Amino acid sequence: MQTNSSEARRRVQVHALHLGDRINTANFEGDIVSAVPLAVRTGETGTAVVFRYGVAVLIGLTPEEEAAFLLKISSRVIGRPGVAEEERTFVEIAAGAEDQVPAGGPVTLGDMSLPRMLIVADVLAKSVALASDERDVTKVFGVIEPFAVELATRGRTRRNRTEILKLIGNALLVQHRVSGRVAVTEKPDALWDRPDLERLYARLEDEYELKERVETLDRKVAVIAETAETLADIIDTRRSLRLELIVVILIAIEIATRFYQIYIAKMPH
Repeated sequence: MQTNSSEARRRVQVHALHLGDRINTANFEGDIVSAVPLAVRTGETGTAVVFRYGVAVLIGLTPEEEAAFLLKISSRVIGRPGVAEEERTFVEIAAGAEDQVPAGGPVTLGDMSLPRMLIVADVLAKSVALASDERDVTKVFGVIEPFAVELATRGRTRRNRTEILKLIGNALLVQHRVSGRVAVTEKPDALWDRPDLERLYARLEDEYELKERVETLDRKVAVIAETAETLADIIDTRRSLRLELIVVILIAIEIATRFYQIYIAKMPH
């Protein structure tokens, strides 16, 4: 007797959303199946995996179930972004099949066990977190580039101290966010108990180019940090020039005063 292909193979949607800078996962109520990261059974057959660095990955939920869960955790989200990055993919469950991650195609898993779900969720969460960081860095580069062009063509900048301080603030802010949000190179905790799934994680990591994106992001953040230092040096130089000018003016006034006193003293009474 042949098994119906639709019964042997089913497709599950995985939806990752970057909701904010942080999500408070403490004292969460529900059908919890994992503490770190927090994974909760929700809906009829779905699972939601919540990461403290601001990402939720919804697996096998209907649009209505997704909306209900997001509403439930909305009060736990800290620092909502202007634009919420998200990513959708499908996972095909083929009973007994070997785990496969074809380029550009749906991930195929032999089963949808909790460790496999956590590994897939971990990679998708890191991918959307990186996408958010990449957008923030690109935004800062868009602000810095005109300043760099101005320095290159004119040898100086017409921006005042307040504008330069804003540039420094934006640079430092994105540097802090990117460096402190998520350690993308760290492997998921699920691999400690299931080292046999290391290959699956490595394939997913390659498919979403996590290492390459982190390296590119690190280089850009380094440029932003150097730019912030350059801007600070410009402000210090301007301040030094003003102080030197003030000192020169005070000396000139002192000399003029002395000459005037000498002139007055020599005048006949």
